[in-house]
Amino acid sequence: MSLLSLIAVFLIEQLRPLSYRKVVADPLGRLADWVELRCNAGQYRDGVFAWLIVIVPAVLGTGILYAVSWSINPLAALACNVGVLYLTMGFRQFSHHYTEIQLALRLGDLDRARQLLAEWQGRSAESLGSGDVARLAIEEALAAAHRHVFAVLLWYVLLPGPCGAVLYRVSAVLAERWRQVPEGRDDDFFKFSGQVFGIIDWLPLRCTAAAFAVVGDFEDAVYCWRNQAGEWQDRELGIVLASGAGALGVQLGRPVVEGGELNDRSELGVGDPADVDFMQSAVGLVWRAIVLWVLLLFLLGLATLVG
Repeated sequence: MSLLSLIAVFLIEQLRPLSYRKVVADPLGRLADWVELRCNAGQYRDGVFAWLIVIVPAVLGTGILYAVSWSINPLAALACNVGVLYLTMGFRQFSHHYTEIQLALRLGDLDRARQLLAEWQGRSAESLGSGDVARLAIEEALAAAHRHVFAVLLWYVLLPGPCGAVLYRVSAVLAERWRQVPEGRDDDFFKFSGQVFGIIDWLPLRCTAAAFAVVGDFEDAVYCWRNQAGEWQDRELGIVLASGAGALGVQLGRPVVEGGELNDRSELGVGDPADVDFMQSAVGLVWRAIVLWVLLLFLLGLATLVG
C-alpha cells in the first residue's frame, strides 16, 4: 500500500501541483504564531508544551483517521495515505521554480533567472552571475528534495500509516517558524522545536546523502560528505549538499554576493563549476534517488508479504 500511495501522489502532483505555501505552510505558520502568543512565557518548558500541543493532536488525529479508514475499507486507507502524502510532500512546489530558472539560463535571460531565484529564496539575487544562479539553484533543489521528498518518505515508512509524514512536516514548520528569537526578545521558548527537529531529521539527512552517493559518483560523494559537510554553515544540511555535490562532480558553496554583501561560504563538491548543464544533471540525480527509494520500498513490501 505504501508503494501504491507514493506512485499515486507523484501522478497527482504532475497533474495538479499543490500550492504548498498557501495550503500547508502558511496555515501551519499562523497556527504556530497563535500557539506561541499564548504559551510563550520565556521558559524552555513553555516551548516543550507548545510543541506538544501542536504535534500530538496532529499525529494522533492522523493515526485515528487512518485507523477508521482502514476499518471501513482498505481503499479508504489508501485514499487517506495519498491525501496526507499529497499535503506533506510537495515535490512540484519547488521543482517548477527550478525548471523555470533552468529554462531562463538556457535562453540566456539572466535577469529573469535572477528574479526567479530571488522569488524562490526570498532574498535579492541582483548581483549574481549565471554560474552563481545555477549553483544556488542546485543547492536549493537538493535541500528541497530532502525536505519535501526523502525525509517525508522515510518517516512515512517508519511510523504506522501516514503519521510519520505529518510528524516530519509539522515539526519542520514549527522549527522554521520558531527558529529565530524575535528582536528584543531573550528567552528559551524557541530552543526546543529546533532541538527536537534536529533529532527527527538526523536519520533522513544521512539516508538522503547515502542515496545521492549510491546513484551518483560514490567515491566523490563520500569524500565530500566526510571532509566538507562539517564546514558548511548548517552542518546537518551540509551532509546532503556535500554528498550531492560530490555525486554530481560539481562545485557548490563558495562565496557569493547577496543583497550587496559578501556571503563567505565554504566550498562543497569537486569537479567543474556549476552551470545550466549541471542543473539538468541534478534533476537526474534526484530522480535516480527517488527510483532507488521506490525500489527499496517495493522490496520492503515484498518482504513483508513473504514473511
